[in-house]
Amino acid sequence: MKNFLSDWQNLLPLAGLVVLVAVSIFFWLRRKRPDAGQIERERRAYLNRVGRIVEGQVLEIVEHGRAMPSGGTEDAKRPVTLAKTHGGADAPAPQRLLYYTYAISGVTYETAQDITGLEERLHLTRVAAGQTASVKYDPSNPSNSILLADDWSGLH
Repeated sequence: MKNFLSDWQNLLPLAGLVVLVAVSIFFWLRRKRPDAGQIERERRAYLNRVGRIVEGQVLEIVEHGRAMPSGGTEDAKRPVTLAKTHGGADAPAPQRLLYYTYAISGVTYETAQDITGLEERLHLTRVAAGQTASVKYDPSNPSNSILLADDWSGLH
């Protein structure tokens, strides 16, 4: 009997460790994952903090696959994000992409930034194709860049 109690007492810390690991896995699986908007905000904040500035050029602004009056041509359909309407149903939210180009060390980059949610800070009627702009890019990854951040704008 003494041998059984001795083994039982030795197994108690191991059982506690197993319960702790199980609870940790449960909470890890149930954690709230960041949405695409949060990831983009963090990317903009990072680039605004560490980015270097280079001269670039606006190509066009595209909304739901159609070029806006700022210039450009009809474009292929772009992904559409969903937003809740007053009735609680999912409805397409306008997604705006700002296409631009810039060159670093002889390499030309052509990319787009999702500016959905930044429209209040940006007067879209003043943006034109061919307009010069300041682009912030990551020195360790020059293809990672922004034209607009929450508290910075490269549009002239």
